[in-house]
Amino acid sequence: MTYTGDVTCEQAWQRLVENPKAVLVDCRTQAEWSFVGVPDLESIGKRALFIEWIDYPDGAPNPNFVGELAAAGVGTDDEVLFLCRSGHRSMGAAEAAVAAGYAQAYNIQDGFEGPIDADGHRGGAGWRAAALPWRQS
Repeated sequence: MTYTGDVTCEQAWQRLVENPKAVLVDCRTQAEWSFVGVPDLESIGKRALFIEWIDYPDGAPNPNFVGELAAAGVGTDDEVLFLCRSGHRSMGAAEAAVAAGYAQAYNIQDGFEGPIDADGHRGGAGWRAAALPWRQS
């Protein structure tokens, strides 16, 4: 593993509540934010950061990802929690963050919607399924 580790959605939420230096970075695409929904951290006085790891629709990696992370005010000593749809892209984002000097870069397992189930659907796991705050953007 070339990132700090994996956390569940519930653990990520607890870290966001308890640690003033914990930051949630939603690394899905603009389309996902617009059509699926986004985490809502307003009740704890925080806001999620939205930085695409992979561009939509061409699927190209965002060459400015780490620069955008720094430009958003995320410090290398912050605890950074990366969220994608299912917990796969966020691993890559966490790896890139660690390679750039971020000491605490975590992948949120199951992401926002979780893996595909036996019926070919998402939504049985992840941020929304855990009943954590979210909203349509």
